[in-house]
Amino acid sequence: MLLDDFMLRATLAAVGVAIAAAPLGCFVVWRRMAFFGDATAHAAVLGVALALALSISIFVGVLTVALIMAMMVSLLSGRGYAMDTLLGVLSHAALAFGLVAVSFVSDVRIDLMAYLFGDVLAVQRVDLLVIWTGTAVVLSAMAWRWSALLTATLNPDLACAAGIDPQREQTLLTIALALVVAVAIKVVGVLLIAAMLIIPAAAARPFASTPERMVLVAAAIGAIATVSGLHLSYALDTPPSPSMVSVAAGLFGISSVSVAMGRWLRRQLGNVLQGHDSTERLP
Repeated sequence: MLLDDFMLRATLAAVGVAIAAAPLGCFVVWRRMAFFGDATAHAAVLGVALALALSISIFVGVLTVALIMAMMVSLLSGRGYAMDTLLGVLSHAALAFGLVAVSFVSDVRIDLMAYLFGDVLAVQRVDLLVIWTGTAVVLSAMAWRWSALLTATLNPDLACAAGIDPQREQTLLTIALALVVAVAIKVVGVLLIAAMLIIPAAAARPFASTPERMVLVAAAIGAIATVSGLHLSYALDTPPSPSMVSVAAGLFGISSVSVAMGRWLRRQLGNVLQGHDSTERLP
């Protein structure tokens, strides 16, 4: 059958994660929540350890712990610590506790590198089902609450005046982020999930005149980066997940350089036109 090809399964899985991460990554960039994504992703290692110890689904374990971490961050924010300090403590503590917990799971053989950096080439049909179901849920939730989420992000006071609860929208983003972490761990791993959230959105920002366009451009950049990185890694025999993130970083670099060049050319053109006008006015 068609899905028996491991490269096809890997490609579909990578594209599914990229599409799910696009709208959420845009909100992470707009809200400056990069550390928040890291903290939630690092907690996934603890979820893996608990799932193996309790003999439950890895997806369920990771989703549960990621949700707990995300809710904990939301509850503790503004309680006497700066947000970046709180997220730094929780992020690294979660990763450390997870790695320690994994060492106690002696009855199961664990490929820790697969969870830290992903193992997209080992994706099976059931993984594809989980990934694309999670993607559908995230995209549906973002479409359903798009206007409210955008208003709460841009101006919380305006959102309150319009009858929108910013905390409720924050909770929705938190749940969506935990879900993306849970479905992405197989593809890019704990340490690179945040990169796939942030880099495509950051690369799309200069080319987007509206929030909706930024989401679409971010999804396109994420899909191009994952597919190109995956096939490049197959051709060069390099790790798939780091290769995908490297291509995304390269696209971000191209985006930044093109924007800088565009600004420089506009300044040069403006100077030329200004000099031409000055010359014409001379007696």
